Amino acid sequence: MGPQAAAPLDVALLAVAVAGISLSAPLAAATAAPALAIAFWRNALAVGALTPYALLRHRAELLHMSRGAIVTASAAGVLLGLHFGLWLPSLRMTSVASSTALVTTTPIWTALLLRLRGHRPPARAWTGMLLAFLGVLLLTGVDLSLSSRALAGDALALGGGVAAAGYVVLGAQVRRTTSTTAYTLVCYATAAAVLLAACLASGAALAGYGGGTWLKLALLTATAQFLGHSLINRVVTGLGPAATSTALLLETPGAALVAAVWLGQTPPAVAWPALAVIVAGLALVILADRRAPSP
Repeated sequence: MGPQAAAPLDVALLAVAVAGISLSAPLAAATAAPALAIAFWRNALAVGALTPYALLRHRAELLHMSRGAIVTASAAGVLLGLHFGLWLPSLRMTSVASSTALVTTTPIWTALLLRLRGHRPPARAWTGMLLAFLGVLLLTGVDLSLSSRALAGDALALGGGVAAAGYVVLGAQVRRTTSTTAYTLVCYATAAAVLLAACLASGAALAGYGGGTWLKLALLTATAQFLGHSLINRVVTGLGPAATSTALLLETPGAALVAAVWLGQTPPAVAWPALAVIVAGLALVILADRRAPSP
């Protein structure tokens, strides 16, 4: 199946992925567990669910993955763990809208990383990314509190966005030669190991939660992790890292709408116009990326 045939399916899967990750911030904010523990469990539970299938259908591939693929997938996992380890704690320190807006600066950092790797995104792609980010700012405003705690949360979310860019770029590289299942298993397992070490070092409780908390952790794993990140890993090869990371900006209005219903954090009146601006920017990036040579 060539790129032109695969593109409609990739776009449809990307829409499902965005819907899944839009539940991430509100679910994490509503889960009564330490932020680092939430980050660990969403990866660890995903690994536990994915391993039987991977061993049944991809055992040979896993056993024969090249050293380079394993190293790169593991590096992506470290960055994914860093992304979660920085971003999820920020949700307890600043608003869901601010945290999500700052963490979704990912496409800007992705474009810069691609530039450093020798890929020059077309002018239309830069325009689309900036337009999409303008939509995020339109939705959230300059929502930076002067309190030291909120500013620290904003800084953590921004760092999470930078880490996510590296994760997307490395994932696109590995997925050229490795299946989604094999890459995802190595990546999530590495992220879980990194986050487990962070939990043990910080003293974050990994158990002793109520049934409702475990249910939210399971729901977070099923939606944001499997439908979200796993599908992102699936489409990043076809759509490219620039378009895929720009689509993550749609998480901001999605999370704001979910938070409005679930957490009572009413979104501003500009939510729908902002969504339209983000979609327009994403369309520009996808069109530009399809006409440009792969990085």
